Parts: sequence; structure tokens; C-alpha cells
Amino acid sequence: MTAPNTESAAVRPAWRTQAPVVVAVSLGGGTGAAARYAASLWWPTQTTGFPWTTFWVNVAGCAVMGVLMVVVTEVWDAHRLVRPFLGTGVLGGFTTFSAYAVDIRHLFAADQLRTGLAYLAATPLAALTAVWLTTWATRRLLAPGTGGQTDPRGRRPS
Repeated sequence: MTAPNTESAAVRPAWRTQAPVVVAVSLGGGTGAAARYAASLWWPTQTTGFPWTTFWVNVAGCAVMGVLMVVVTEVWDAHRLVRPFLGTGVLGGFTTFSAYAVDIRHLFAADQLRTGLAYLAATPLAALTAVWLTTWATRRLLAPGTGGQTDPRGRRPS
């Protein structure tokens, strides 16, 4: 058992180290959520129609995530707050898989089973494809000599 002074001293530095990350994620999340909300206002979807706005927001966010992860982990020695701000914050706030689940529920409740099932299958398929394609393309573009190949840790071979 540790003395109370020792425990609180250990927690304090951990919080000070994590506080900038929490702030970066929060600011990024608000920015991403505002962008997603703006997209829903610009391209509203009918209640029983295919939720194209949410679909394309999720696909676009996943595509940008593929580019971002290659750039900040393999190409650019980014500041430690870039990934939490852009990846977890902005893109986490922008993509909306919770709305995806609600959209499916609404489609099923409105007896739009075909549309709901198509949306249920198409969203994760398109989102994963977007991440894979943009990761591959970014690696190819930024490291043409490697053909986009990486080692098991995601690093380009030398």
C-alpha cells in the first residue's frame, strides 16, 4: 500500500501529461461534429430514403483517416497532438456510426427492409474499402519506389 502523498503525486503528472490530449480531442471532436451537422443541413435525407449524407460522411471520414494515418505514422514526424486532434477528434466527431445505427433502426421501423439491409451492408464495406484504398494510394504516392509495400509494423522497407 502506498502513502496517500505518493499516490496523489503520481496522478498529478499523469493528468498534466494527458490534459493537452483531452483538450485536442475535445476541440477536434467539436469541429468534426459541426462539419457533420453542416453536411446534414446541406444534404438532408428523407426519413424513408437511403441515408446518403450519413453514408458519404462515414466513407469520406474513413478515406481521410487512411491518408492521415499514413502521413502521421510513416511520412511525417508529427507533433504528438496532431493524431489525437485530427484522428480521434475531428474525424471521430465527423464520422457517425451511431447515426448509422439509428438510420438502420428507422428504416426497419418504416418497413424499408431492402433499403435498411443495403445500408447495413454498404456502409461498413464502403468505409473499410475507403480506408484500405486511401492507405494504399497514399503509400504509393508518397513512396513510389516501394509500391506501397510496408513491413508488418506499417513501415516502408529501406
